[in-house]
Amino acid sequence: MPITSSQKRFLRGRTHHINPVVMVGEKGLTENVMNELEQALDHHELIKVKLRTDRETRAAIIQEILQQCRAELVHSIGQVACFFRRNPERQVIELPK
Repeated sequence: MPITSSQKRFLRGRTHHINPVVMVGEKGLTENVMNELEQALDHHELIKVKLRTDRETRAAIIQEILQQCRAELVHSIGQVACFFRRNPERQVIELPK
C-alpha cells in the first residue's frame, strides 16, 4: 500500500536526523550492496543512501532500488536518497493516518 503525501512529509522530517547507512560508489548496485539495502530496510524501514555517482547514473540507481527492494522514495537531494519500506513482521516507525 503506497504511503500518502502527509506520511511522506512525516518521513522526510525524520530523515534529517539519520546518517547514510549504505553508500553506492562507482561499481553501482552490486549484489553485496543490494543485500545491505535489504537488511537495512528490514531493520530500520527508513534509510538514507549516499550515491557517489553522476546525475544520470543516480536516477537509474534510484529506480533500480525502488524496483528490486520494493521500497518507496521519500525524497532525493543531490547525492542522497531516502527510502522507506514497511516491515510487515516488526513495525519500527508509526506512520500518521
